[in-house]
Amino acid sequence: MLTAGDLGLIFFTTLACTAVVMLVAVGVSRLNRHGTLAFHLATMLAAALIGVAGSTWAVAREMLFPAHELTVLLWILGAAILMSLAGVWFVSVAGRRAAAALQASLSRVARGEVVRPAAGWKEFAELSAQLATTSEQLAAARRHLEQVDADRREFFAWISHDLRTPLAGMRVLAEALEDGPADPTGYVRQMQAQVDNMARLVDDLFELSRLRSGGFRLTCESVALLDIVSDAVADVRELARARDVRITHTGIEGHLLWADPHEFSRVVVNLLTNAIRHSPIGSTVVVAARREADGRLLMSVLDRGAGVAPEDLGRMFEVGWRANDARTAPAGRQATGGGGLGLAIVRGIVEAHGGEVTAEHAPEGFELCVTMPAPA
Repeated sequence: MLTAGDLGLIFFTTLACTAVVMLVAVGVSRLNRHGTLAFHLATMLAAALIGVAGSTWAVAREMLFPAHELTVLLWILGAAILMSLAGVWFVSVAGRRAAAALQASLSRVARGEVVRPAAGWKEFAELSAQLATTSEQLAAARRHLEQVDADRREFFAWISHDLRTPLAGMRVLAEALEDGPADPTGYVRQMQAQVDNMARLVDDLFELSRLRSGGFRLTCESVALLDIVSDAVADVRELARARDVRITHTGIEGHLLWADPHEFSRVVVNLLTNAIRHSPIGSTVVVAARREADGRLLMSVLDRGAGVAPEDLGRMFEVGWRANDARTAPAGRQATGGGGLGLAIVRGIVEAHGGEVTAEHAPEGFELCVTMPAPA
């Protein structure tokens, strides 16, 4: 029967032997602090096994085990230690392979590739899955940046062209005036038209910069949609007359909305201008409005043009986007499109009001819709 003193002796002997071995193992790990994870795990496991073996041998000596029994015990402990270390080696090899695969995936991500999650230990599998998700997000962000950069270069090319065209026209007119024409009135009128085109383009650029820089401020009030549409129709009357396009409206009477009158008038003018430019000569543009079930106001501008390709519907309101051949000026007529800013400005102003703008093909033609929130 073991007494309390015997148990205490066994406990403190085991504690002392294990502490000495563990201190040695910690020292080895600190000396090789830059070693592999497998090395540190193997060192600590070996220290634990040696500590168990050493403390068992020391306790057996203290309890005066017979020599042959002590020998058997040592052989048992030695075999167990060797097999345990072999198991640690196999596990460390698998861990090194998983870590190498993860490192290779990181290198592929750094090169811009998309990786797939790999199977393995739970921790490595979770890291691999997160890395795969990150690689997909980085690839998507890279594609987006490339598209934005391409759009930016194309946009500046368009703007440069649209600025050079009226400048070149004014230079020709100025040279003609310098040569002394019989009647300079027509030349002056043409120069004024070119100046107006440039002024509109610069105004659009300034408006777009305000929308994007955070300097855009709305002064909202309750306004009648009929008043805004009437003013906008008056602004585009000359363009409509030049293309023999008639503007009609239906259902816009009696509708109130909470908006900045000046900015929302710009929205309607841009929508009407876009519709007139792309309508067949002699056709009709229809402005309509209705109140949705949730109280929102939907205003639409319908032209009789062919519209844009379905894949371009989502891009119509991007900065610098220009229509394909279906939305360009008819043959024989001067192109009237600007730098692709009008619809981008429309979207910015509408979204600043808390609304949304969409485009869709209708049975009668092509329709741009603005949905404004319900007035308070």
